[in-house]
Amino acid sequence: MSNDQGPDSLNRRRFMVTAIGASAALAASSAPPGTQAATVSRGTAFTGDTIDGKKIVSALDVNDLEPGKKHLFYFQGVEMPTGQHWYVSVTVVKGAKPGKRGVLTSGVHGDEMSSVHTVQTVMSQLDPAQMSGTVMAVTDVSRPALESMQRRWPNQGRGIDLIDMNREWPGNENGATTPSRHAGLLFNRLLRPNADFAIDFHTGTTGFEVTAFNVGGMDVPEVKAMLELYPVGQIFDNHVYPGVLHNAFMDVGIPSFTPEVGAGRVLDHEMISLFVEGTMNVLRHHGIVAGPMGRTGKDVTVFVGNSAYPILATAGGLVEHLVKLNDKVSAGQKVAIQRNSFGEVVAEYASGVAGEITGQRSDAMSEPGNPLVFILFNKPGPEDVPIYPE
Repeated sequence: MSNDQGPDSLNRRRFMVTAIGASAALAASSAPPGTQAATVSRGTAFTGDTIDGKKIVSALDVNDLEPGKKHLFYFQGVEMPTGQHWYVSVTVVKGAKPGKRGVLTSGVHGDEMSSVHTVQTVMSQLDPAQMSGTVMAVTDVSRPALESMQRRWPNQGRGIDLIDMNREWPGNENGATTPSRHAGLLFNRLLRPNADFAIDFHTGTTGFEVTAFNVGGMDVPEVKAMLELYPVGQIFDNHVYPGVLHNAFMDVGIPSFTPEVGAGRVLDHEMISLFVEGTMNVLRHHGIVAGPMGRTGKDVTVFVGNSAYPILATAGGLVEHLVKLNDKVSAGQKVAIQRNSFGEVVAEYASGVAGEITGQRSDAMSEPGNPLVFILFNKPGPEDVPIYPE
């Protein structure tokens, strides 16, 4: 969920979106020695190798690809301790006519399966012969996390660390950890050079499920227009944490946001269909595909909140929720109780705000400190609203 950032941050993002060309040029020219400069395009670089018949690239420029076709590649990411590489899957559907370039990503967290399937489904519906512009998809950004279907990247640098890759962007090709280097390679050589807009798909994490909602800054007109094209019931109007992928795009002037597609480790086909419909609407909005809009936010009841109130467990035991996802709650309303092994109630939990339930712990047991509930609400709220860094 999110950490509010102040007006200065929002003003900076608004400036970045309106000054995309200038900001990119400034970043490239002002990087100090020893740091990575911003890169608009490196062209396409093939390594000369293939995996399962698919060519491997270490940099990609979709302008180099033949129009009217679907192209499949592997991108060469960071090295493993053995000196081999982590590879990510890249699908490019390039329209027969020129147009906008969209980037769809998933798999930044390794336990988020519905996000992967959402992107795959969108790509399967695209016909390059009928398109204007290009859509590129990368569905397995954090490969080692996906291999074990866990949230974080298992990094071997100092013993074993589990690193949240969605706090690493835009990365650093010469960084101190492999996730940082991997993020830098992908962002500089694959994602940023091919994006006029970008959507980074996620889900809830293992043991914690969420509603269907989108996260993004509605103070940016280009982002607001895309957020409102999804037939989902909640919008989290917030720029959230530094280091998340959609903010890395925003910081270089590329409009971006994050859909959240239900629970981790499962395929929620009902939710997936909502986000496929909304994403196809976004592609129509940008003129990449033709045809009438599907359902949008105008066709459903949408609750827009700018903050998330976390309720953390104060005891260990079995958790019983008294409300459901999307339920409206009032300040002071009891939302969960917890029982010990004797069945005795050891804790009761109430909302500190009025809002809507946007996330709940799905694991039946909890230890102290675990998030039990997130409530989407609008500030101003209580002065002591806690912040949880997930």
